[in-house]
Amino acid sequence: MAPRPGREWSSALSHLALGSVSLHAALSTAQANRGAAAGFLLQALAAATMLAPGLGTDEDCLAGAWVATVIGLPLLAFDFHWVNGDCSSANLLLGGGMVLAVTGEHLGAEGRSVAGQAVVLVVAVTILIVAVFTTNTYGMWGGVMLGAAGLLSRLEEDRLLLLPKEDVCRWALAGGSWAYHRALHTQRLQWG
Repeated sequence: MAPRPGREWSSALSHLALGSVSLHAALSTAQANRGAAAGFLLQALAAATMLAPGLGTDEDCLAGAWVATVIGLPLLAFDFHWVNGDCSSANLLLGGGMVLAVTGEHLGAEGRSVAGQAVVLVVAVTILIVAVFTTNTYGMWGGVMLGAAGLLSRLEEDRLLLLPKEDVCRWALAGGSWAYHRALHTQRLQWG
């Protein structure tokens, strides 16, 4: 059964939003927060592979989304923790993401799904905790949006707010990425 035209547009718009927000964030943070910029860039590239027809197979696109989740998101958290002096949490998050990226092939589809959602929630909660203690409002919003994306992806429903569930999750991830970008900017002004 062919997908409905509205669903294709919804998916394309959510990928475009996530890709453009992530690319803007990568370019804006490249000088001060290179780890975060790399994480944003991985998200932008994963969204671009989903938009470009013929760029790769569905497996390539899913692999790109996997890498953007288990390496890109911990890179965002790495810089957020590192700047606030929590180097051990930063290293633990990034190291855990690297281990998952390497072992992901051995997990199976369900294992990758659970591990990816765990990474999203761990990154969201740890950044939310740091943002609360440093009173970084954008960081708090980013943590809430990213956590919402992780929790919404676990729902059994196929549609949320009249849109496909995956698209709603991407919109939440785009909002969280924008908020993290602003949080890193606020941190730089605060510490700089």
